[in-house]
Amino acid sequence: MTDPTYPLRLGFPVKVMGRPGVKTQDTRRWQKDPHLRCSLELLDGVLDYLAKVRIDMYRLSSDIAPYATHPDMPQFHSMVADSDAELRAFGRKAKDLGIRLSFHPSQYVLLNSPDPELTAKSIWDLSSQAEMLDRMELDDEAVMITHVGGVYGDPEASRARWIEGWNKCPEHVQRRLVLENDDIRFSAADVLWIHERTGVRLVFDYQHFWCLNPERLEIRDTFERFVNSWPEGCRPKMHFSSPRTELREIKQKIVAGAKPKKGELLLNKPKPGARIKTVLRPPVWTGHSDFTNPFEFATFMRMAEGLVFDVMLEGKSKDLSLLRLRGDLVRYAPDVAARFGVTDAALADEALVMANANAEDEPDVDEGET
Repeated sequence: MTDPTYPLRLGFPVKVMGRPGVKTQDTRRWQKDPHLRCSLELLDGVLDYLAKVRIDMYRLSSDIAPYATHPDMPQFHSMVADSDAELRAFGRKAKDLGIRLSFHPSQYVLLNSPDPELTAKSIWDLSSQAEMLDRMELDDEAVMITHVGGVYGDPEASRARWIEGWNKCPEHVQRRLVLENDDIRFSAADVLWIHERTGVRLVFDYQHFWCLNPERLEIRDTFERFVNSWPEGCRPKMHFSSPRTELREIKQKIVAGAKPKKGELLLNKPKPGARIKTVLRPPVWTGHSDFTNPFEFATFMRMAEGLVFDVMLEGKSKDLSLLRLRGDLVRYAPDVAARFGVTDAALADEALVMANANAEDEPDVDEGET
């Protein structure tokens, strides 16, 4: 458990962008016999990078054990158990460096599916990831974050069905699993309803709260209820991101003979014979921005004064977003910077940001298509 006097942590998910060429998982196809051991070798270098730039929280890819739960590839099913020594060594190194780890299984892991087979497969996936954290010998602050799941035409029934899925989960999954409010289906009120009936811990997502809050809950009170869903001595965590504000560039096929749509905005007029055009669309507010708005973040942190929690930043620029935010906090909100133990040394990280600030184009698997 985290020492309560330890500064609040900032973390980022999966992809390292501040050091080009760093891989975070074995991505080889099954024919090449990929393995969790290979992913852990790659992630050992990630831990070294995190220590060098003083980042003490990191979300592992949910795919570091390739094909470990693929129903048609039993040759990979013992991968986690076979990597026990490597997992234990990796966990020891993370603990020695003071780095908090977590997983966020993909949006295809659903405890509330009306299909019993999909629910069973999802529990298998969760069991595998919880087993990895257990074999790393990490404490209960190393969690797996999930969403309620699909609506399936009946949100109340789907919400209740999540509880049925939870009750089917083995103990080591329930001990690691935490539930997050989402942006289009299940609100903070929904996950609080589930918490009251299961005791599952909750992760507050700041951007999701603004996208979906039909009950008009007040943010400070709601956030405090999320924080209090964690047992004493186990530090809560939350997610923070800023929405994209720029125009989106959408690639579309050019249909021969079709007239341009009225009011359609194009990045450039297509050349004669072109097959693809780039259409400009307004932002979708559920989408994450490349970097974190420091003024928005500082406002939230001041609202949350007195509460103790760690923050996973979900900017599309990953660690670059975190490094930039630390410098911005020193410059614009030193009181907030102090809560994270951030000093003037963070300003030097901005050179790294400026040299490598290329946001990824594809969504994370746990983000969906927004």
